[in-house]
Amino acid sequence: REKLQERLAKLAGGVAVINVGAATETEMKEKKARVEDALHATRAAVEEGIVPGGGVALIRAQAAIGDLGLSGDEKTGAEIVARAIEAPLRQLSANAGVEGALIVEQVKRGKGNEGYNVATATYEDLIKAGVVDPAKVTRSALQNAASISGLLLTTECLIADIPKEEPADAGHSHDHGGMM
Repeated sequence: REKLQERLAKLAGGVAVINVGAATETEMKEKKARVEDALHATRAAVEEGIVPGGGVALIRAQAAIGDLGLSGDEKTGAEIVARAIEAPLRQLSANAGVEGALIVEQVKRGKGNEGYNVATATYEDLIKAGVVDPAKVTRSALQNAASISGLLLTTECLIADIPKEEPADAGHSHDHGGMM
C-alpha cells in the first residue's frame, strides 16, 4: 500500500518532458496526439481509478440495473440502457471479426475482471492483461450518453441525414487516371 501511495504521489506531483520525434511532420503530429491521449487517460485513471477495459465494466454494471426493482416506463428505460451498454463490447468484437452477440453472452457468464481480449482472441482477466479503462472515462461516457438520450426524448423534432451503407473496398478504391 505504501509503495502504491508513493507511485501515486510521483504521478500526481511530478513534471516530465516528453520529446516526440518522427520522420515526417504528419507522423510526429500523430505520435504527439497519442502521447497526449495517454497523458489524459493517465490523469483520469489517477483521479478515479481503473476498470477492466473492453466494455467489461459496462457488462458487469448490467446486473446492478436489473436489481433496481423498477416497473413500468422506468423498467423499460432501464432495459434499454442495459441493452445499450453492450454496444462497446459488440463493436470491439465486430472490429476483431468475431460475432459480438456470442462474445457478450460469454462475458456475461464470466465474473469480475474476466473478459474478451480482442488482441489475443482469448478470455482472461483483463486487469492482469493490462486491458484497462480509466473509470472516469467510462463513467463520463455513460453519463453523456444518458444526457443526450434524455435530450432526444424531450425533443419534438429532429433532423438527421440517413446513413448510406457503403460496401467495404477491397483495399483499392481509386482509379489509375486512364492507365490499365
